[in-house]
Amino acid sequence: MGCDCRDKVRKTRKVKVGRFTIGGSSPVSVQSMCNTDTRDLKATVDQIRRLEDAGCEIIRVAVPDMEAALNLGRIKSAIAIPLVADIHFDWRLAVEAVKQGVDKVRINPGNIGEKDKVAEVVKACKSAGIPIRIGVNAGSLKALRENPQPRWEPYEWAKQMVKEALDEARTLERLNFRDIVVSLKADDIERTVMANTLFASKSDIPLHLGVTEAGSFLAGTVKSSIGIGLLLSQGIGDTVRVSLTEDPVMQVRAAYEILKSLGLRQYGPDLISCPTCGRCQVNVGKVVRELEDRIYSDRDLLKRSEGMKIAVMGCVVNGPGEARSADFGVAGGKGRGVWIEKGKQIKVVKESEWVNEVIRKIRNAK
Repeated sequence: MGCDCRDKVRKTRKVKVGRFTIGGSSPVSVQSMCNTDTRDLKATVDQIRRLEDAGCEIIRVAVPDMEAALNLGRIKSAIAIPLVADIHFDWRLAVEAVKQGVDKVRINPGNIGEKDKVAEVVKACKSAGIPIRIGVNAGSLKALRENPQPRWEPYEWAKQMVKEALDEARTLERLNFRDIVVSLKADDIERTVMANTLFASKSDIPLHLGVTEAGSFLAGTVKSSIGIGLLLSQGIGDTVRVSLTEDPVMQVRAAYEILKSLGLRQYGPDLISCPTCGRCQVNVGKVVRELEDRIYSDRDLLKRSEGMKIAVMGCVVNGPGEARSADFGVAGGKGRGVWIEKGKQIKVVKESEWVNEVIRKIRNAK
């Protein structure tokens, strides 16, 4: 059961990024960013293809110099999802990225340059018919150049983030450019939520959500889930990227799990499993890890299992009852378990066959 987020959706303008639409009534899309050297064609394309298989819908790459910018066209021609160029410091890299055929350009108002340089980027994007994301990070605000160690309270910091985002958006809009997405990210939940909530009350520009520099897989996923989840539960947010110091594929997995838990997207099964205790006489953890590895590495299994609730229980006390709430699953005993479908006990299955039995059930699903 999800929240009633759909009933609270903030009304925004629609922005096209390749074949996807950000904003309006479109589903919340999932993004990631490569951690490869963009100048390395093979490594970057290989990683993007892995991300495509994992369900990534929009991919961003860093463009640190002109050599990277000149490689974007070859990357674009080798992948199936929209490509976003991440630009800092040098407006000329953005113009070249547009020439190379990218689907969106991300600029940072804290370092992209003066308004005449922004105007050149806008001119190029308008000519190509692609949007611009204004990416505001708490750590690279324009105001920090004048006051490197501000004693701002979190809300004051959030207000400064919103001010710089709105200022940049107005600069673009004065140039008759409205295909804009905004992100407001900090490395903590408080400022991130405050900034996005405040911006949402002032503008109809779609929001790209994320908690930047969130951290390691566990800590970062928890922080991102709370921050992004709080905003999505208020109907705020149109596309998400979970920033983890981790394989980008896991960023995509984490993003979908957040959306799935809120009832906003489907992504593979709802795999429920017990935490185990001293009564458990089967290796639930091993079974669950193997199931996840096989399902999430196989696009067909991932698609077929969407919406399924699958139980893997290790206890004879609560296991059978919990498994009855699932579409199917097993409840363990000693080296074996009862196979349950729609609340009915069907047969006994050896522990060594649990994974294969679940996979067979998914593959046979219509």
